[in-house]
Amino acid sequence: MAEKVLEFRGIPLAQLVEYFLELGGTRLTSSLPISIQNDRWQVELTSEKMVSITSTFQVNAVFVRFLAPNEEALAEIIARYRKKTLRVGG
Repeated sequence: MAEKVLEFRGIPLAQLVEYFLELGGTRLTSSLPISIQNDRWQVELTSEKMVSITSTFQVNAVFVRFLAPNEEALAEIIARYRKKTLRVGG
């Protein structure tokens, strides 16, 4: 089993969950830790906290644990998820 934990900042928890559902996942739990899975991967949104960027600017940080049967499947779901969470500054 391959596993990796990533942190996503500045995206609401509900939106992060929605992205996994759009990628074919089924939500198994409704409160933290939120588990979502399909036949090739499983994820757990384990926790959420506020992080100070400056003394007056804070954003949320959500920790996501990705699980897959092998490194190839793990890399695939992470790559697909990163496209969903990509934010371009301007």
